[in-house]
Amino acid sequence: MSRERIPVLDLSREVRELKPRILQAVEGVLDKGVFIMGEQVKRLEQECAAELDAAYAVALNSGTDALMIALLAAGIGPGDEVITTPFTFFATAEAISRAGAEPVFVDVDPDTFNLDLVQLERAITPRTKAVIPVHLFGQTADMKGLMEIAEACGLLVIEDAAQAFGAEHLGRKAGTIGHMGCFSFFPSKNLGAYGDGGLLVTNDADLAEKARMLRAHGSRIKYYNEMIGFNSRLDEMQAAILRVKLPYTAEWNERRRRAASLYNKLLGDIPELQCPAEAIGMKHVYHQYTLRVKKGRRDGLQAALEEAGISTAVYYPVPVHRLPVYAALKMSLPVAEQLANEVLSLPIGPYLDTETQLFIAGNIAEYFR
Repeated sequence: MSRERIPVLDLSREVRELKPRILQAVEGVLDKGVFIMGEQVKRLEQECAAELDAAYAVALNSGTDALMIALLAAGIGPGDEVITTPFTFFATAEAISRAGAEPVFVDVDPDTFNLDLVQLERAITPRTKAVIPVHLFGQTADMKGLMEIAEACGLLVIEDAAQAFGAEHLGRKAGTIGHMGCFSFFPSKNLGAYGDGGLLVTNDADLAEKARMLRAHGSRIKYYNEMIGFNSRLDEMQAAILRVKLPYTAEWNERRRRAASLYNKLLGDIPELQCPAEAIGMKHVYHQYTLRVKKGRRDGLQAALEEAGISTAVYYPVPVHRLPVYAALKMSLPVAEQLANEVLSLPIGPYLDTETQLFIAGNIAEYFR
């Protein structure tokens, strides 16, 4: 009897279990007939702020818009430099460029894949106005050290927590340590909508007010526009769905952590592999479980797993500074470039069962034997 293909993330069981509540929530929106900026959005903002221990939460239509609106709310624009990582999804740098500022890429730590603070400190110039650390794959950057550098140099810190809803650093939630935090509700995220969505959180009332204005064409009051803004509103349907899912997120994150721990036990003794490292004081929520496959064997392993019906993914095959859009930079960041050739993300999620993990790990061990 053949085994069904194992996806990197299987949302089908979540949908089956929550479907009655999801349909009830959607029907409630339909019955009320308010589809934009209604009660569901307001309550989602309140509930997310409480869950993250933030003073203000602003619901938006994507994590990308959250980043761009955060930059513009802080007055970042032409002539400014913003330091960030090259080992992330393009949206982080894209938001900086869209705001009119210049992204400055510094290399990453080879164990956590997050910003290397030594290189970050060296990259600061008089034009540097902000830093955007990315909490990659669900683990925060070294925010204690980063905030010390930022405070000494007068820099704004915008956390890209798109992959890290519920992650913690020294007991504080990702996204609430810097001046602003940005989340994505893309369906694959630890808290995902069934469409696009995003969130900006902050403890600064002025930044929150500017973010609210920017999401609604630069207005506090409809038809009285005070600045150039966007149409970046989260709709009521997605807000209602997210409100159903939010109470489950902490338990789902714990399941992800247990799955990652089992992977570490099953794969930790294979010399060619480097399993994810959870730094001291961090609570990793494993949006991805990402291995480093050394000695040039990543592509072979991926092909072998594909043959066995196990889906995997490479996040990310090209570092951002090497993308065509930034080709003029002509810079080398060797750790990020090496990671792009070695990383491989295995199936992970709150519904990943032990039997499936044993099957995946067994195929990996067999490949290296």
